[in-house]
Amino acid sequence: MTYRAKSDFLHVMIERGYLADCTDLQSLDDALIQGPVTAYIGYDATAASLHVGHLLNIMMLRWFQKTGNRPLTLMGGGTTKVGDPSFRSEERPLLTPDAIQSNIDGMGQVFARYLDYGDGKALMLNNAEWLDNLNYLEFLRDIGRHFSVNRMLSFESVKSRLDREQSLSFLEFNYMILQAYDFLELYRRYDCRLQMGGSDQWGNIINGIDLTRRVLDGEIFGLTSPLLTTSDGRKMGKSAGGAVWLNGAMLSPYEFWQFWRNTTDADVGRFLKLYTELPVDECDRLGALSGSEINAAKVILANEVTTLLHGAEAAASAEATAREVFEQGGAGGDLEIATIGADALGAGLSVVQLLVQTGIAPSGKEAKRLIAEGGLRLNNEAIADPQLVVDAGLIGDGLKVSVGKKKHRMVQVG
Repeated sequence: MTYRAKSDFLHVMIERGYLADCTDLQSLDDALIQGPVTAYIGYDATAASLHVGHLLNIMMLRWFQKTGNRPLTLMGGGTTKVGDPSFRSEERPLLTPDAIQSNIDGMGQVFARYLDYGDGKALMLNNAEWLDNLNYLEFLRDIGRHFSVNRMLSFESVKSRLDREQSLSFLEFNYMILQAYDFLELYRRYDCRLQMGGSDQWGNIINGIDLTRRVLDGEIFGLTSPLLTTSDGRKMGKSAGGAVWLNGAMLSPYEFWQFWRNTTDADVGRFLKLYTELPVDECDRLGALSGSEINAAKVILANEVTTLLHGAEAAASAEATAREVFEQGGAGGDLEIATIGADALGAGLSVVQLLVQTGIAPSGKEAKRLIAEGGLRLNNEAIADPQLVVDAGLIGDGLKVSVGKKKHRMVQVG
């Protein structure tokens, strides 16, 4: 990116690597200079928590506020009832209104860690407020007439589904119209002039800009972030155990800290820029370290990211637990607990069955592979026998299970 931004926000976006594309950089830059500007990102309530894949855009909202602007977090209480078909192979399962509200409540806990909602400095909104009571015929006449089906079919998010001859329901096809209408309503109600999102949302963002210009003749903008993959090609936010959740009740602060501590060497500098607020020069310095020194940089990364989400005390506790586990061979007070019922344990299970039933290994085949490769330790003792029986006596008050060098659990009988 060669554009030299004049506004603080775009300077941060470009310098730290957040910017993938923008509808009109020069005009947006001018608007931000005249500022403040209001911007939003939309989040459908499809799960009880946001995950690490959302964190890049949450950081964009945080920087937007830190540079003097007003961020809106738009919860998709209405659009979740339809489901975004973008780049999906099948329709999302439909959720009940109660389930959607429960998910919104869980997601709201995360936003409160990154944004200041006091005195209207940021707003959390729900698009059910204007979508739930739409008059269908009026909506078709006043809004639907601005959309070309030919153009909608050309968007990559829809085209890829149809090219694979996978069904796209009329319900899902309406999603992009509803999302575009969100931008129109936010501009009308809150003078919101910028929508941000991942680059997979580019088509939906453009729809909203076109609709708002047609209906209200407003000058509004779209800005997207890159879809991140790690240096080894994995989708950002995924681990061997599944999604890396941001709610502490779904993933412990220790496990969250460990996710960042286990960052690949080549990603450290980039992730420091995107997920922390350390100065860019310091991020570059830490990312350029090698050998054992890069591990110290990973600890800084883990501490900084965990502090933003869970607080400095949780980050310090996670680091102390990791040091005890890895350097001193202890159990570690913050290790995630894996519980097995007394009935399920019975008189004892093979260590393979134990690993599967507690979710430490995804399958018996994987558990046996770990053991065969010398990757399993119980209370720091290497295990070579997949038929080893684990009973209540061996578990005692807690059995430390280590899989490889980086994954540790405390198994208890519940």
